[in-house]
Amino acid sequence: MNRALDVAIASAGLVAASPVLGAAMLAVKLEDGGPMLYRQRRVGKDGEEFELLKLRTMVPGAEKLGAGFAVDRDDARITRAGRILRRLSIDELPQLWNVLRGDMSLIGPRPTLAYQVERYTPRQRRRLEVKPGLTGWAQVHGRASLPWEERIELDVWYVEHRSARVDLAILARTPLVLFRGTYKGADGGWRAT
Repeated sequence: MNRALDVAIASAGLVAASPVLGAAMLAVKLEDGGPMLYRQRRVGKDGEEFELLKLRTMVPGAEKLGAGFAVDRDDARITRAGRILRRLSIDELPQLWNVLRGDMSLIGPRPTLAYQVERYTPRQRRRLEVKPGLTGWAQVHGRASLPWEERIELDVWYVEHRSARVDLAILARTPLVLFRGTYKGADGGWRAT
């Protein structure tokens, strides 16, 4: 997708989603008084890091507890409000701001953590040739229910075959996958090698 279209759709999306986003932020705050947003360093295009925004769905400091960065469906660190926000993918709405800032695009590989990128093969590093996205080829083909290597391969396929037609197919399929399960075991499908 081109930058102008990203900005137009992300702007409209933020306006349209603002009531839901406001209610979700209030629910997060009322549950435990902690911060409403979760900020995390992720790796974007050309290996540049940026601050990804999400609604906080876990207890404050969760990445220092339990399984660290890995999250599973029944993870005790997920708050009550967080379970609903994750199930409906509402926790991802603040990333529309990442799209407006230019850190992300609407469509592309999901941004990953630096320690994961460090383990990429040269072929897997191809996924860094485009901006990360809110949704992508791997998301509409199984999300985190797929093994890590398969997700990365789907992302590389997207980089090698991206086109307006492929982007439109991803946009059309995204609403259908939002409400499906997104977990893959205790490590989220990630296996450090």
